[in-house]
Amino acid sequence: MRVYIRARVSQRLKMISLGKILESCRIIPVVTIRNIKDAVPLADAIFEGGLSTIEITLRTPEAFAALEVMVKRFPKFSIGVGTVIDNMDIRRAKDSGAAFAVSPGINIDLVEKASAEKLPYLPGVQTSSEALLGLRLGIKFLKFFPAKIAGGLEGLKQIAPVYPELMFCPTGGISFDEAPEYLAQKNVISVGGSFASPQTLIAKRDWNAIKALAQRAAKL
Repeated sequence: MRVYIRARVSQRLKMISLGKILESCRIIPVVTIRNIKDAVPLADAIFEGGLSTIEITLRTPEAFAALEVMVKRFPKFSIGVGTVIDNMDIRRAKDSGAAFAVSPGINIDLVEKASAEKLPYLPGVQTSSEALLGLRLGIKFLKFFPAKIAGGLEGLKQIAPVYPELMFCPTGGISFDEAPEYLAQKNVISVGGSFASPQTLIAKRDWNAIKALAQRAAKL
C-alpha cells in the first residue's frame, strides 16, 4: 500500500515544480505579520526593492488574511506561506491564493495533499534520511532547515554528491553576510530568511529600511 502511495505522489509531483519560483528570486524573505495593516506596505517595500517572492509564516492569526490582501494587491508576484504543518493549512493556502507552501519538516500526507491540490510545495529536511525520503517521493526541491543546526554549508557540501538530483533552499540562522556563500553552493537554488525583512523593522514600520535591505538582497 505504501509503495502505491509513493508512486502516485511521485507521478503527481512531476506536474508541480518550484523551480521557476525559486530561480526567479534566490533570496526569499520570510516574514511574520502581526498586524494586518502591515501586509501591503511590507510587500510593497520588498517588491520595490527588487525581490519577487515572499514567504508568510503561519505563526500568527493574521497570516492568511495578510496572504489574501497581498495576493489581491500584488498578483504578479509569488507570495506563499510557511510553517505548514497539517492538511488544512494546505487547503487554506490554496484557497487564499498562495503561490506555494513551505513546511519545516517532511510528511507523506502533506506531500500528497499538496500534490492533490496542485500547490507547489517545499517540505523541510534536516537529515540524510529525510532527504532520501523526499527523493523517493519524487521531490526535487527541499528546504534545509534549520540550516545552521543541520550542518550549514558543510552539511550541504557533504550531501551534494549523495543526492545530486536534489536542490535545497537553506533557511534558519543564515545572516546577510553568509547568504552569498550559500548561494554559491552547487546544490543551493535559493536562500530563505528574515535578514532581508527583520521583525524589528516591521515592528517599527520602517519600510524604507526594508526596501533598502531588499535592494541589497536582490544584488546577491
